[in-house]
Formats: sequence, structure tokens, C-alpha cells
Amino acid sequence: MSATRLATTAATALLIAALGACSTSTPTAHTPAAPAGGGNHARGTVAGATAPSRDTVTGLRDAVRHVPAVTTAATRPHLVRRCTTATRQVTHSRRTGSAGRRSVRTWHTTERYQRCRKVRRGTETHRRTTRPEHWCVRLDAVGGHRTRNDLWYQVTRTTYDDALHARDHARLEFTPRHTGC
Repeated sequence: MSATRLATTAATALLIAALGACSTSTPTAHTPAAPAGGGNHARGTVAGATAPSRDTVTGLRDAVRHVPAVTTAATRPHLVRRCTTATRQVTHSRRTGSAGRRSVRTWHTTERYQRCRKVRRGTETHRRTTRPEHWCVRLDAVGGHRTRNDLWYQVTRTTYDDALHARDHARLEFTPRHTGC
């Protein structure tokens, strides 16, 4: 092996070892306890063998709230497709002959095509959403702290449905979309 190739191989091995030592991924062996409250918990809870996400919130169900979407009538330009016939010059060529007696014949033709574009023709009305629909859950004793009460979280529709059908002060565990409602 040449000295250059040996040096390159050694540098590559050293780089791989250094990157392997800097790796931050360590497996977690955390197994959470079963939810309190007789198994009445929200979908998205962590089952026995998987580790909870850092964004997962736990607490006791206090209240739920559905905030409906608010829409308003609005207008926008109405666009229609308008096509016109147009022409363009097309160049054709043909090669004939071989070796030293080769020649190229070129001719032009006019081709018709449709040129289409969208143009504004009046306005149209539509429903514009001014506030999107939200589903919220309020928790007490968030994260097991008895002093962290009445915290609202925006959740998905399925989590909201599960929290809606859970009894009061049942333990819920879910990943919220946003805090506050």
C-alpha cells in the first residue's frame, strides 16, 4: 500500500471513530405506569412498552371546549379561460446523401395553435374563514403537579372526542397542538 493511500485510510477511520463518539442518540428504557382512573384515558396515550414524547402532556380532565369556525362572505376576481388562435413559423430540415455528397434541405411552414390564458371577468362570492375550528381540553394537576390547574390545550379532533367521553378528573395523556385556547 502506498503512503498516501495508507494516510487516507487512517484519516477516514479516525473521522468515523470521532463521529461515532459524538453521537447523542441513546436508547431510553423508560416504561410509564398505567393510567390512573380505570383505563379511561385519551387516544394517543403511551402504552406500556413505548417511551413518552417530550411534548406529551398528562393531567386530570377538567373541561372541554369546541370553538367553531367563523366564516364571512367575501369576493374575489372571477377568472375565465380565453383562447385565441395564433400562428408560428416552424423550421424543418432533411439530410440527404452520404460521405462527401451530403446536403441539407431546409423549409419553413406556418403552424396554427391555441394560445390560452386566464382573464378576469367580474367577481365571485365565496366563504372566507376568519377563525379556524379548534378543539380544546382543560387539565388540572398537569404533569403531576397539584398546583398547575386550569391549563388549556388545543388538541386534535380525536383527542377531543376521547376527552369529551371521559369522566371528570380522569387521567388524560396526549400531545397538544398548541397551548392555550
